[in-house]
This record gives sequence, C-alpha cells and structure tokens, in this order.
Amino acid sequence: MALRFLGTTSDGGDCPTLYEVEGTGEILVQGDVVTDPEHIAQLRDVKPSETFVRVPRELLARFAPHSPPSEVIPFRDVAHVFTDLKHTAWRLETRRGYATDRSSEAWARWKAGEDVAHDGPDAWRRNVIEQVAQGKTFGRVRIVDQPLTEGQEFLLTRAPSSVAAGDEVRYLWRADAVRLGLPEFDFWLIDSRTMLRFVFDEQDTTMGVIVSEDPTEVLAACQARDAAWHHALTAADFAERVRSTA
Repeated sequence: MALRFLGTTSDGGDCPTLYEVEGTGEILVQGDVVTDPEHIAQLRDVKPSETFVRVPRELLARFAPHSPPSEVIPFRDVAHVFTDLKHTAWRLETRRGYATDRSSEAWARWKAGEDVAHDGPDAWRRNVIEQVAQGKTFGRVRIVDQPLTEGQEFLLTRAPSSVAAGDEVRYLWRADAVRLGLPEFDFWLIDSRTMLRFVFDEQDTTMGVIVSEDPTEVLAACQARDAAWHHALTAADFAERVRSTA
C-alpha cells in the first residue's frame, strides 16, 4: 500500500517523519530504534514482529491527524468552493503530467506548433477573474523536474493566460521541494481552513479528492504553502531561466 508523507521535523538528514498508510487509517512512524535495555524491559505485551522508535513530541503535535480522512469524492462535488471561498485558494502541483491536459484541445494545438500562451479565458479563468475582482486571491506552485517533462512544458507555455486572469503561478524545482520537505501530493488549500487532496490513478487521471478540515493537516498544508511560495519563481522569471539555460 502507498505511503503518504504527512510531515517531518527532520533537520539535516535526521529521520523523524510521519506517513499515512493509505487506505488503512494507520500511521507509520519513522524514528531512531529504541536500544536502551532499561526502556526495552519496561515495554508491555511485545510481539516478535514489533519494533519501537523514538520521535520528538513536536512531530506528533504538528503532523499526526486528529480525525480520519474522508472518502474520495468527485471533484465536481466540491467545485463550489471556488466561488464560495472567502479569501484565498492556493494549490500545490506535484505531478509530471495530467490526463486532463493531454486530452484537451489546447494540447493538440500546442503539439501542432500553435501559440497557446494567450488563449482567451475559459470557464475556470472567467471565475478566477470574477473572484479576484472581489478581492480574493488565487495562486499555485508547480513542482517541476529538470529537464521539464512534456506535460510541464505545456503548462509553462500556458501559464501567461492563467496569470493574466489573476491566478499567480510560480515554479519550484523538484530537488528544492524535496529539500524543503514539501508534500508529494497535489492539493488545494481554501481559506487556510480546508484542504482538498487529489487522488490520481497511474494514468494521471483525477479519481477525486479527499476533503480535510483536520487542524493538523491544514496547518501542515499552510506551512508547505508558505515555504513553497517563498522559494518559488514567478512563471515569467522561471520561463526566462529555462530559456537561458536551454
């Protein structure tokens, strides 16, 4: 079963980390193995299959979920949040490609060599324009590989139309994301109160989202947002850097 990174207090390669064992409701704890004989002697009901690790209290306080995750629900069932939001909508994009992009007419035009950088607003961007006009903010950081995948190149080409609508797009190299300990999954953070975590299949198709208002998970998402936003480059600056090193 897949592990989902929850958070770490690791500094300089130390190990304390929490993961969720997806689909089980269980948490995997990574830490230093307990070797103190006095401590081992005080442990109760130890099975041969069990081991024990030490982690800082801060790790559990910051990242251990307080409530079980919800079921996966269709994205359309939560799409209303992008008009109902009060202040902010922010996304972390971590994947190397998305099936929705590859099936779009813009992808076909891009592959044919057409300019898709300044297309007129679609339904999504029209809503962003309306919400930004009300003083709300939209933003996202895209984690990308070096060199960029085809899907990442497509989105970078399309970024100017999103930025023009008011959705501020920034970019961060994957190596930097790993160094910062950022999550390895896509999510939306709405008003710093609700997290929508995407679930994908192996073909990059969106299966749905898991909605969480668990304070621990939302706090971790807020911390990831702040770190990613601080270190990421604007789409324009990143595109210029990519061109200069090509």
